[in-house]
Amino acid sequence: MAIFLTSDSKLIVQGMTGSEGMKHTTRMLASGTSVVGGVNPRKAGTSVDFAGPDGASVTVPVFGSVAEAMQQTGADVSVVFVPPPFAKAAVVEAIDAGMSLVVVITEGIPVKDTAEFFTYAQDKGTTRILGPNCPGIITPGQANAGIIPANIAGPGRIGLVSKSGTLTYQMMYELRDLGFSSAVGIGGDPVIGTTHIDCLEAFQNDPDTDAIVMIGEIGGDAEERAAAYIKEHVTKPVVGYVAGFTAPEGKTMGHAGAIVSGSSGTAAGKKEALEAAGVRVGKTPSETAALMREIMERSPA
Repeated sequence: MAIFLTSDSKLIVQGMTGSEGMKHTTRMLASGTSVVGGVNPRKAGTSVDFAGPDGASVTVPVFGSVAEAMQQTGADVSVVFVPPPFAKAAVVEAIDAGMSLVVVITEGIPVKDTAEFFTYAQDKGTTRILGPNCPGIITPGQANAGIIPANIAGPGRIGLVSKSGTLTYQMMYELRDLGFSSAVGIGGDPVIGTTHIDCLEAFQNDPDTDAIVMIGEIGGDAEERAAAYIKEHVTKPVVGYVAGFTAPEGKTMGHAGAIVSGSSGTAAGKKEALEAAGVRVGKTPSETAALMREIMERSPA
């Protein structure tokens, strides 16, 4: 079991023939992910050769549309590397084709565009959006959709959901000996598709996830809402970390969503809300990893 992405997932890459698409398709294939096609209307009917997991060449066809790619390959996941001005059209195309999961890696997409394609996906009711401006999702040993390095942690029984790409990688590396069921980078933009709560619900329902790490950031109230959800619905142990304890008020820090206004959205406020819900919150990523290690080592095998 895993959440959202399994060994049965078949991926296409929108923007596969661009430099980022080529680089990360190579990495996804090398980690054993089933990448069955790319989409580029200008290069439809061509194919690209990549190195597969055993070094053998893998030929990936390029299709003119998402609908054609799905019809020909049975793909159920799309990873989007399309540049910001064209990303909304690419995501809408995938939604119209009925794609189950669309992982939007692209950063710098206008918030208005994201709000419109996310609302469109909700109205259609068939497509889960992950991102934008996110590292994607990995189910170690099964599949990798995005840019998370596949070699930093193996399979295990910890679920990870994070706003920060870099902290996703650090947490996976620090707990690499214990391993992960799935790790999800949801992105830090003001408007995103899949949320902390969506992932918490999925991990709670996943029989192969024993405990959950949740990484948040300053700005907004997503972590406070996640804390309320945990208190009501999550029985598995959760540890947390909130990036931005030293951020000055009123200054945008890194991600577009990480802005603090007065007392709203501070790291201290988020930490307090999470601890009130029974979540143990680390002061640093390493301390958070140590808290999870303590939980996992206490659990019966």
